[in-house]
Amino acid sequence: MIRVRAPELRGRGWLNTGGRELRLSDLRGKIVLLDFWTFCCINCLHVLDELRPLEEKYGDILVTIGVHSPKFEHEKDPVALAAAVERYGVGHPVLDDPELETWQQYTARAWPTLCLVDPEGYLVATVAGEGHAAGLAKMIDSLIETHEARGTLHRGDAPFVPPAPPDTDLRFPGKAVLSPDGGFLVSSSAQHQIVELAEDFSVLRRIGSGTRGRADGVAATAQFSEPQGLCLLPARVAEAVGYDLVVADTVNHLLRGVRLADGSVSTVAGTGRPWRSAPEGTGALDVDLSSPWDLAWYDGRVIVAMAGVHQLWWFDPIEGTAGVYAGTTVEALRDGPLAETWMAQPSGLSALPGAAGSAGSGSAGSAESGAAGSVESGAAGAGDAAGERLWLVDSESSSLRFVADGALHTAVGQGLFDFGQVDGPAAKALFQHPLGVCALPDGSVLVADTYNNALRRFADGQVSTVATGLAEPSDVVLTPDGGVVVVESAAHRLTRLAPGVLAVAADGSAGGMGPDRRYRTERPATRLAPGTVRLEVMFAPAPGQKLDDSFGPSTRLEVSASPPELLLAGAGVTTDLTRELVLSPDVPGGVLQVVGQAATCDAHEEHAACHLTRQDWGVPVVTAPDGAATISLALFQHDQPAG
Repeated sequence: MIRVRAPELRGRGWLNTGGRELRLSDLRGKIVLLDFWTFCCINCLHVLDELRPLEEKYGDILVTIGVHSPKFEHEKDPVALAAAVERYGVGHPVLDDPELETWQQYTARAWPTLCLVDPEGYLVATVAGEGHAAGLAKMIDSLIETHEARGTLHRGDAPFVPPAPPDTDLRFPGKAVLSPDGGFLVSSSAQHQIVELAEDFSVLRRIGSGTRGRADGVAATAQFSEPQGLCLLPARVAEAVGYDLVVADTVNHLLRGVRLADGSVSTVAGTGRPWRSAPEGTGALDVDLSSPWDLAWYDGRVIVAMAGVHQLWWFDPIEGTAGVYAGTTVEALRDGPLAETWMAQPSGLSALPGAAGSAGSGSAGSAESGAAGSVESGAAGAGDAAGERLWLVDSESSSLRFVADGALHTAVGQGLFDFGQVDGPAAKALFQHPLGVCALPDGSVLVADTYNNALRRFADGQVSTVATGLAEPSDVVLTPDGGVVVVESAAHRLTRLAPGVLAVAADGSAGGMGPDRRYRTERPATRLAPGTVRLEVMFAPAPGQKLDDSFGPSTRLEVSASPPELLLAGAGVTTDLTRELVLSPDVPGGVLQVVGQAATCDAHEEHAACHLTRQDWGVPVVTAPDGAATISLALFQHDQPAG
């Protein structure tokens, strides 16, 4: 195989290097792992966590470099990127690549993509998605053996310079709820704690040691890892199960129970392993979860925004059971029956106390018709049945959606790649990666429009801006006196808005219309010829692994398109990683949605470990007569024998 020299690293600047600019030549003698990521992407956050053990094990020979390749406009802000690097505990240098220069040089097509460079500066592997840690470890071991023998491997410290530690009461708070005592319970995500605040926001106590980890027990020694969503159980349920608060322990892939009387913590759902396949049972402690991000009590149980697999799940505390509530795991925007709908990283939930969850009056919209159908017939307004709905914000599709009549409906939002800050009729309004939502008693809904640094309101089919200048708001709490408290995550605080702000916003006099900013994710489109096109998902098992068909076919490929008319043939699911597609000559372009999956196991071990590699691609394409007749996507591609 021809050896390919790794392209140089180019971007706007560097973080976590103490101001030093790195070049690949500076890293000669080291194994370099490039992680192409963007801080909105839950799969990228999973990979950050998967890489931590590799960075620790191979600390003297492996240099990980995060290449930040933004999707959203807000992610191009260097201040926002610096905050995200701290928020998620990134322990390696990061290249800021806002114009996707290095992304294009390495022909990345998906978030996340990982590229492995050997000590002589040659590219030896490209992989997409998460779940690659075991395969990468075997490849690193092989590279160590080869280059130690050649004398081209140099051991020593990595060029990582950690930032100065912060000192604030909260650090990147995620979600908040009213406490039974009249204050607030807040997930201080970067401090790995649940913090109880008084009504004036002073700290009353902390639950959790403050060290990232996973440990049950008393408040002082229990451990969380970047907790997010919180849900207070109804009193009768709390009395029956022995805990009052459910916590979405996001990076641990767990739900935790907290007894507020003494702050003790227990694990109530999840194994701690990230989800890789559909659960075989419903025992809450036996199912794998994936980055639970928010929680709400609805329909007599806890609903979980399972951001990592683009679904909603349910958890029954009394029965100790859990399962899928809505979504197929395909990352996109499609309305319909709960079992068939598509979501994209649901990150905020809200239902009014006592919501029944089955009597909503809205009718379903569809991805093809856009949100307008949902808004016209099912939008919340004063006096309707909004209190019987479960509201959610779907962050990657920048949308506001709701559950009613056994289906998921879109109120505001246009898809994965369209976002902005636009007020007005819901069919034309835009958000940018919202993370929080709060249903109000009058039927309207507040949205923490995170990447617009704004609080927005949806009512009577219209979107208006309530407040601006907030620092990445991630949640909204309505207080008993009708006030509004916003979690300003990037400002590390809770903020109480001016009294009467909702009344002013309702009469349309809150400063007039908000800004009119419209964006679309602009990645280089792949030019494909109309007619028959061959799709290849490239996968080669990592060294020491083999394809595993002991539980069924080892590979799976699912293909769809937006708009659906782009594909005349080739949509659907097969077990072959190659597919012939037929593209319509009458559709100028769109997005190919491709989900590739491969199961492997260790080849030469008596008790072989199993591994599942999976990636979703949203590939922008344009059709042109001079376009290519083949499109190739790398799930795991390398130039070394598979063992």
